[in-house]
Amino acid sequence: MSDGQKMISAHTEPPKAIGRAVGFDNATYLREQTAAIIERVGRFENKLYLEFGGKLLFDYHASRVLPGFDPNVKMRLLRELKDKADIILCIYAGDIERKKLRADFGITYDVDAMKLIDDLRDWGIEIRAVVITRFDNQPAASIFKKKLENCGVRVYTHRATPGYPTNVDRIVSDEGYGANAYIETANPLVVVTGPGPGSGKLATCLSQLYHDHRRGVHSGYAKFETFPIWNLPLKHPVNVAYEAATADILDYNQIDPWHLEAYGKTAVNYNRDVEIFPVIRRILERITGGKAMYQSPTDMGVNRAGFAIADDAVCVEAARQEVIRRYFRSLCEQAMGFASPETVERSELLMEELGLDPLQRRVVGPARQAGDLARERKKGNRGIFCGAAAEMHDGSIVTASNSPLMHASSSLVLNAIKVLAEIPDRIHLLSPNVIESIARMKRDLFNSKTASMDLEETLIALSISAATNPTAQLAMEKLKELRGCEAHLTHIPRPGDEQGLRRLGVNLTTDASFFMRDLCQA
Repeated sequence: MSDGQKMISAHTEPPKAIGRAVGFDNATYLREQTAAIIERVGRFENKLYLEFGGKLLFDYHASRVLPGFDPNVKMRLLRELKDKADIILCIYAGDIERKKLRADFGITYDVDAMKLIDDLRDWGIEIRAVVITRFDNQPAASIFKKKLENCGVRVYTHRATPGYPTNVDRIVSDEGYGANAYIETANPLVVVTGPGPGSGKLATCLSQLYHDHRRGVHSGYAKFETFPIWNLPLKHPVNVAYEAATADILDYNQIDPWHLEAYGKTAVNYNRDVEIFPVIRRILERITGGKAMYQSPTDMGVNRAGFAIADDAVCVEAARQEVIRRYFRSLCEQAMGFASPETVERSELLMEELGLDPLQRRVVGPARQAGDLARERKKGNRGIFCGAAAEMHDGSIVTASNSPLMHASSSLVLNAIKVLAEIPDRIHLLSPNVIESIARMKRDLFNSKTASMDLEETLIALSISAATNPTAQLAMEKLKELRGCEAHLTHIPRPGDEQGLRRLGVNLTTDASFFMRDLCQA
C-alpha cells in the first residue's frame, strides 16, 4: 500500500501555470522607496511621522500578487534607515479584548504585536514604544500592558479622542490630542506601525504632530501603504486583489477626486482615505496654523511599488489568482461564522469584474476529481471523502484523498515530496510501526473517533522515520520546495492540517464544506 494516492493530472486546456515567473524588482523598489522617504523627511525640517500601513513583516499578500516581491522587503528598508528612524507600535485595545485574529498566521493581534517586537530585534531594530489606542481600562488590554512593561517595553495609553472626526476644534486642543501622552523620539524619521486596520496609527501620528508644533518643532506626516498602487489603473487586477483582501471591511478603490481637481491627473486611492481626507486636511491646517501640507490623499503617500513592476503580465495573472483565493476564503469564513453574506457577495462581484471562475484556479478541478474517485472506489462506504491537489512549481499537479490512515493533506504532502524526490509510489516513507503506534495512542489514550493522522502528526512521523530511513530523509529534504506551491482541499481542514500547510508555506484554498458531521469536530 502506498502512503497516499498519487496522480499527475492533466486537464483539457488548463489555465497557464505561473510557476516561478518574476514580475517585481526588489532592488528597484528599495532604491526608489528609500529615496522617496528621505526626500519627504527633508520637507519637514527633518522630523517626519510615517504611518506604515499593511504588514511590516511577512507580507505574503504582496508577494502573491507581485511575484518576486520579498515579503520582508519593508524590514530591509527599515534596516537601511534604522540609524535615522524610531519605531512606534500601535495596537487597538478593542482588538486585544476581542482576541482578533491575523488570518494569515492564525494568531491574535496582541501576540502578533509581541512577535513583531521580537522580529524587529532579530533584525537589529529596537522599538521606541508601544501605544495602546482607544484604551479604556479593558481587562485584557491592561494585562497586555503589564506584560510588556514587565519585559522592559515602554508602553503608552491613548484614550479615544473626543469629538473625532467632526469636531476639529476639540480634537486639536488640550482635551483632544493634547490629552495624549507625548512620546519622546530621537531620530528624524518616526515609523508608526501596528497590526491590522484601525490600530490607531493615524491618530498617534497626528497627536505627535500636535505636541511637536506646540513645542516649536515643525514636523510632518506621510503615509506608506503598498496597496492600492496609485499609479496603476483603477481596475488593474493588482488593485482589485486589494479590494478582495479587504472585502470584510468593505474597502473599495476609487479615483482620488482631490488629486484630479488639484493636478488634473488620475491617481488611485481607497475609499477610507478619500473620505477622511477633508478631516485630516483641516486637522493638519489647524495644527500648523493654516499651512496646507497636502492637496490630496495621494499626496500624503510615499509608495513607489508601481515603479518596481518589471513584468505587468505576470502580476496581472498572479493578482487574478489571488482574487480567486480570496473568494474561496470568504466562502469558508462564512461557513465558519466569521464572515457576513455581504463579504461573500463583495468577493463574488470582484470575481465577476475580472471575468473569473473558481475552476481557473488550476488545483480546484483535480482536488474535486480526487475526492470523487475515492468515493467511487469505496462504493457503499458512507464515509466522507476529501480530495486534495497541489500544483508544483513546474506546473504539474499532484493529487490525493483521505484514507483510514491519513488525512488528505497528509497524503498530498507525502505524494508531492515523492514526486519531487523521484521516489516510486510503492516505496513507504513512513514506518508501519510508527503509524500504528500513533493510531493506537489516538484511539486508546486520546479517545479519538478516528486514528487518521493530520499533517502535523504526519510530518512528525516522517522526521522519526527519516532517522533510520534514508529514503524518508531524502523526501523530507524536499519539503522546503513546497513553499509557494498552490493547493486546494474539498473540505475545510482541521487545525493540524491547516497549520502544517501554513508552516510549509503552501497557498491553500478549500471548498466550504466541513469534513466531519459532528458539530464539535467541524
